[in-house]
Amino acid sequence: MASTRSYNDACAAAHALDLVGERWALLVVRELLLGPKRFSDLRAGLPHAGPNRLSQRLRDLELSGIVRRRKLGPPARSWVYELTDWGRQLQPVLIHLGRWGRLSPFRDLDADISVDALMLALYGDFDPEASDGLTATCALVFGDDHVTVRVSDGRIDITRDDPSTPDATVTTDTRAFAAVLTRKRTIEEAVQAGDITVAGDVTAVERLLASIPRPDIAQAPRA
Repeated sequence: MASTRSYNDACAAAHALDLVGERWALLVVRELLLGPKRFSDLRAGLPHAGPNRLSQRLRDLELSGIVRRRKLGPPARSWVYELTDWGRQLQPVLIHLGRWGRLSPFRDLDADISVDALMLALYGDFDPEASDGLTATCALVFGDDHVTVRVSDGRIDITRDDPSTPDATVTTDTRAFAAVLTRKRTIEEAVQAGDITVAGDVTAVERLLASIPRPDIAQAPRA
């Protein structure tokens, strides 16, 4: 076990927290769910994690067998971090934790959010019944970060790549996309404001967003 702090408890949940309960650890895992990343990419996705703290979390996760580091072949030849098979098994944990967190009345919807966090929300909250038979491929462009969302047969698949013939291409930033995802704005309002550009089938994008229903927020305690 990498962490110097431990609950010293035989409970498996307590042991899991020994492994990934340190600050930023699970968010590092979140940032790697869609594939390997360089250290600079992880820094971009976790801008509030200092480089020394992030380096320490990566070392801890490597020592625990959750993350590994490897060198890409030519032409990139850069070092990247990726999840091990065991590490990838944390995906449903993060999905359920996110679903639970979205019920909170205290969440700051205006705070920073990464592309990978948004994609985890899309994947985790997708409702096959709400998709109503949607079959579509949407390309999401967040600056240099390109993601493909495919919906078919009541299933959603998200990959970091460029589709050859998407039904729609959405160009935006994470804040604007988060606003339409959480229903703070409609896609039409965001387009009119110039915060989102949609090329192709706008209806497919609207139906994709409609397939991500919003939860009933838990009641805040009375003062």
